[in-house]
Amino acid sequence: MEINIVFEFLNSVFLQGDLFGLREGGFGSDDPIIKGMLPSAIVMVGFAILLNLFNSTVRKKLIDQSKLKRIMKETRAFQKERMAAFRAKDQEKIASLNKKSIYMNKMNAEMMRMNMRPMMITFIPLILVFYFVLPVLFSYTVAASPIPLNVIPGDFFNLTCTAETVAEGTICHQENDLYLWAWYFLSSIAFSGIIMKLTKTTMGI
Repeated sequence: MEINIVFEFLNSVFLQGDLFGLREGGFGSDDPIIKGMLPSAIVMVGFAILLNLFNSTVRKKLIDQSKLKRIMKETRAFQKERMAAFRAKDQEKIASLNKKSIYMNKMNAEMMRMNMRPMMITFIPLILVFYFVLPVLFSYTVAASPIPLNVIPGDFFNLTCTAETVAEGTICHQENDLYLWAWYFLSSIAFSGIIMKLTKTTMGI
């Protein structure tokens, strides 16, 4: 799984609640500027693409992509070689690779630092957009799913409305409607790989 998917998910989860007391209630508006589920879903996909382009542009400016790819290639080759040695129970090879592990740990740390640098720059602008722009533009739910997508344990991580939330009548109007943050999350995943290929950026695993 790409590490950016994990970051996107964590960012999205924080946006469900009242982070730092900036917003009360659900993520969205009772009277949004963009009305209707289809227009909302399409425009939200546009926001996901634009924010991914913003992230990729910052990454392209701040990260030496050739160096990052070289480190990724080295670490993947090392991990593959180490797994093969463990499966074959080749103690001599394992001992040799263990000596190299200190260097590989440094490479992994360097890769993490390279990936964290652009995230520190993009995090605050993205939070501001989510808290002060998107809740005004969109309703609480902007798309519908044919099936429930609540596969992650715990109500805090629900992607779609449940019968219980519909019965509450505050945010959800129909079962399996997708929350605004969840539709952004899914749209971002769908386009992040394509955008990274187009912009020739990548992230470590």
